[in-house]
Amino acid sequence: MTAPNELRLLPWSEPEGKPCYLNTDDKGGYMSRLADNIEAVQLGTAAELLEHALDTLDDQDAGPEDLRRLAKELTRALRDVLRVATSRGRLLAASDPHRP
Repeated sequence: MTAPNELRLLPWSEPEGKPCYLNTDDKGGYMSRLADNIEAVQLGTAAELLEHALDTLDDQDAGPEDLRRLAKELTRALRDVLRVATSRGRLLAASDPHRP
């Protein structure tokens, strides 16, 4: 059985919000490629949102509703980026030949 720290954390959750994991050594398999693609989209969206946030914060006409919407979008993007970072960190740790 694969240890929990060797499972890949996927970039989506179950409907109840629980994390989803992938148990495979096939980095080129369909689910691994799908997860890679979704992670790339999430990171790209976060980068675009960061630029939008900078523009919004510089906009003197941005009102409270604009800032609230921006905060919600940034919160979602940060959650996605943290999930990607956690997943990739686990993958790196699992592939480290010096790991005890």
